Amino acid sequence: MASFRDLLNAAKSNIDEVTTAEAEDLLRDGWTLLDVREPDEYEQGAIPGSIHIPRGQLESNIENRIGDKATKIVAMCAGGVRSAFAAETLQALDYATVVSMDGGFNRWKDEGRNWKTPQVLEPAQRNRYQRHLLLPEVGEEGQLKLLEAKVLCLGAGGLGSPAALYLAAAGVGTIGIVDMDVVDESNLQRQILHNLDRIGDRKVDSAKKTLNALNPDVNVVTHDVRLDASNIVDIISDYDVIVDGADNFPVRYMLNDASVKLGIPVVHGSIFRFEGQVTVFDPKNGPTYRDMIPEPPPAELAPSCAEAGVLGVLPGIVGSIQALEAIKLILGLGDSLVGRLLAFDAQEMSFREFKLRRDPSQEITWENRDQIQVVALDGLCQPAPLVAP
Repeated sequence: MASFRDLLNAAKSNIDEVTTAEAEDLLRDGWTLLDVREPDEYEQGAIPGSIHIPRGQLESNIENRIGDKATKIVAMCAGGVRSAFAAETLQALDYATVVSMDGGFNRWKDEGRNWKTPQVLEPAQRNRYQRHLLLPEVGEEGQLKLLEAKVLCLGAGGLGSPAALYLAAAGVGTIGIVDMDVVDESNLQRQILHNLDRIGDRKVDSAKKTLNALNPDVNVVTHDVRLDASNIVDIISDYDVIVDGADNFPVRYMLNDASVKLGIPVVHGSIFRFEGQVTVFDPKNGPTYRDMIPEPPPAELAPSCAEAGVLGVLPGIVGSIQALEAIKLILGLGDSLVGRLLAFDAQEMSFREFKLRRDPSQEITWENRDQIQVVALDGLCQPAPLVAP
């Protein structure tokens, strides 16, 4: 019968091994470092930029974490044993170029090469976010990205309510809320951040109470101000993604210009009666709000929800999609709605998709960001064609 030593020797005869110095050169040349140690080993120290998949989870997780089988991989464990078996397994899975680091992390560390103690989740966080951790596309690395992310919600109303709730539940570390209104009983048909006990309270304060009750680890930053040309750049500059639940044209055009100037993506949502729309405006990579609506329509063609009504559950659907798109942007996950407008009709229960393209004549672009002046659009009608007050 074969012994462990026989299996190890057989594995090493089928793979290529490199020294720590050679591995360092390969990583410098763009190879990917795969750390197959156990989580407790990884938490004590790791090489920056490495991908961590414990050896026992390698076969089930590798294709989700490293999908391109042409990726050049350096496998590493503590001493070079598990990485040898991992390299053999990767070759069996048709990964074309894999080597094992002889001596592993222990020798790397003893030789004084670059390493650090990685940021990891606390035990309570592992329990709270365990369903995320089970997703190879998210995992601990993705959850840490969410905890470090900052998302600004424009409005604590119909769209801002479900978006903020799901962002907080997902563990987005900092959520900003912009709203200068107070809770009114007529809001409660759709604005689920608030309740009867909060009528008359500032919406930002009500939102903060609700979000912290759901997830006390989230830092909720309140902005109880009216957005205008004098403050919008300063407010949004602290955030990675903006969820737009604004309810009037002047703010949406100011938001567009400020976000383009700063290069911050905006997850746009709007609702009206039984219909909703969602898209993502990423000024660095796609069309913007001005490409979609170059000029605001006359006021008589843009009634507000207060005038025409809105089905209460509709913002829950649209706002949840906005939260999903924001999370995808943070994680770099899947295909975003950049360049695509998703339209939802609640009566038909149908989704339709429309292509959005950049307007080559548009001057307010990321490339011209240094020339952009964010100004208030005085004299325009206030309501937007699809709004969530």
